[in-house]
Amino acid sequence: MLFDAMTTTQPEGGATGGPTVRRMLLGAHLRRLREAHGITREDAGYAIRGSESKISRLELGRVSFKERDVADLLTLYDVDDEEERARLLALAREANSPGWWHRYGDVLPSWFQSYLGLEAAASLIRSYEVQFVPGLLQTAEYARAVVLLSFGRAPEAEIDRRVGLRVARQDLLTREPPTQFWAVVDEAALRRPIGGTDVMLAQLKALLEISELPNVQLQVIPFRAGGYAAAGGSFSILRFPADDLPDVVYVEQLASALYLDKRDDVEPYAVAMERLCLEAEPPDRTVELIERVLRDYQTTGRRRI
Repeated sequence: MLFDAMTTTQPEGGATGGPTVRRMLLGAHLRRLREAHGITREDAGYAIRGSESKISRLELGRVSFKERDVADLLTLYDVDDEEERARLLALAREANSPGWWHRYGDVLPSWFQSYLGLEAAASLIRSYEVQFVPGLLQTAEYARAVVLLSFGRAPEAEIDRRVGLRVARQDLLTREPPTQFWAVVDEAALRRPIGGTDVMLAQLKALLEISELPNVQLQVIPFRAGGYAAAGGSFSILRFPADDLPDVVYVEQLASALYLDKRDDVEPYAVAMERLCLEAEPPDRTVELIERVLRDYQTTGRRRI
């Protein structure tokens, strides 16, 4: 049952654990209670000295919960069973606990912290990348080269922390249970010499190793594919272990990001992802393609297109 999943405590980043997914599950539960009693968001907002938009954000799990607000909403929704109230209030407290990424707050923009919470909570992440190797598959040296593209003038200590954050995110691929990760990468990302030849050689060899993980699927769209779906740019689709939670599309921009969870907004991205998987080389050809690019770097020392 969904409520059982809500009250199951796991380490941060587990399939049903982590503050972000707890907020989302608690918000969904509160929404069902409100709708079952025929109460509008406006009236619920008034009951907690807030607005309709605040209730919307709470029900979507986009903001932290105040225990007093949750208690007032439970009273409004006629939840008078003491045990149920205590479990929901405890969940509200757990949902406000900081994620592991909190210690990197000095180098994290607020809009990206939301993504890290979703990423840690997801059971499946499908990602399409055009310019770079996906962040979850980057070596530390490759990640440093990418960071330097945007923060080349930053102090060395800051660069180290940004690289450390990117590497720390990768734990979700080897934790128990691991997150399922399916990446579709443009061949250009493999041939673009980020950090130079040595960095790329190490990165390509790392991809060969990572592609052997049972929870990682890696596909490459070769140049010969020509034009293809999703020409607009990179994006990710995140799916969560609870059926009650919608898929979320994440589209990163230069200084912000889009988070889409309405069915009509998610559907075009889901269709595009399916087409990308069909247009890319099959997963069993990935090793062959990467090895070919690796040989090109070894023999020419530069990108060859």
